[in-house]
Amino acid sequence: MRFLLRLAGYLLVAAGFVSLVIDGARSIANSGLLYTRLDQALATLVGLRGEALKPLVERALHPWLWDPVLVHLLQVPAALLALLLGFLLLKIGTPREPAIGIVTRR
Repeated sequence: MRFLLRLAGYLLVAAGFVSLVIDGARSIANSGLLYTRLDQALATLVGLRGEALKPLVERALHPWLWDPVLVHLLQVPAALLALLLGFLLLKIGTPREPAIGIVTRR
């Protein structure tokens, strides 16, 4: 299981860096800060638009979850979210350090 978490973490970190490089090149070319939002990345990768996702979230989960939470989450830069989630998965997937020695005195 830890292998799969680390693999997903490495893939997300790589995707985050690729997105960061693409956003950086686009920002330099346009002489202004541009970044790919999460909803734009989802629309490109999966084909889901925010308008199509709204009824699904409101029906399957809770209507309150859509407006204050997911609307703002979809505006986050995709590179930032991919990097944070990737590093989190890498941290969770690291093997535990072995316990060395036994404490005999108390």
